[in-house]
Amino acid sequence: MRIAIHHQMSVTPPAGSAHAVLQLLLTPLSGPTQKVESWSLDMAGIGEAGRFTDAFGNSAHLVNQNRPEGALLITAKGVVETTDRHGVLGRVGGEPVPALYKRMTALTRASVTLYGKYRGSKDSRIDILHALMARVGETLGVAETAETQTQMAADGSQSQSQSQGGGVVPALPPASDYAHAFIGAARGLDIPARYVTGYLVDAEDGQAAFHAWAEAYDEALGWIGFDPLLQLCPTDRHVRLAAGLDAHGAQPVRMVPAGDGVTTVAINATEAL
Repeated sequence: MRIAIHHQMSVTPPAGSAHAVLQLLLTPLSGPTQKVESWSLDMAGIGEAGRFTDAFGNSAHLVNQNRPEGALLITAKGVVETTDRHGVLGRVGGEPVPALYKRMTALTRASVTLYGKYRGSKDSRIDILHALMARVGETLGVAETAETQTQMAADGSQSQSQSQGGGVVPALPPASDYAHAFIGAARGLDIPARYVTGYLVDAEDGQAAFHAWAEAYDEALGWIGFDPLLQLCPTDRHVRLAAGLDAHGAQPVRMVPAGDGVTTVAINATEAL
């Protein structure tokens, strides 16, 4: 599937800041599940931004702002062709060793009740990982559709949705909570797992959301994606942006000094002809 994405965000530095630095993890890379046909970032100072590959293999930009005033608008857009490989990325060259992703972080500490029953299991790692995804869904709840339950801003917030009967349905936890729970459970079983950010296009109406899921490592197949919120492995409607130990390390926009956070202005994605 060829997907055209247009994502606008705004971030406001603290009033009176003499200088601000923004790190952007908003550039997808081509890989086994996607091919980036075109991509661009636009904001004040992007022409002089430093570009580098971070410790997790992500494409990063550092943008300096001298005496910034008011909100800074960031626009990411482009066309990505995706392929459904049932979540399997395999072994991607140039990435960190999988053992790096066994390290527990404050955001990925999971209750032993999520994974304790799988200690010493004779099942295959694939079966255990699918069971962990189901266990996270049982614990946190399962999204009915991508449209109603994954409208997630860059800060991880979600709004309430309308049920078919017209009543208000309390929103499920953000996708980041599901990813962290899955990652923590996998690491609790000594399985490398990492946090992934990207875009999710709804199957019915083409609406898009900034999304988060997880990837876990299997010795035979390599890296495999798991979306615990939707209870499936990523499909051709997932566009992968960046990966890290947790949501903190894979933030799409990070600013020093920190402001009031990132506000999503708009996300649009359509199937490109």
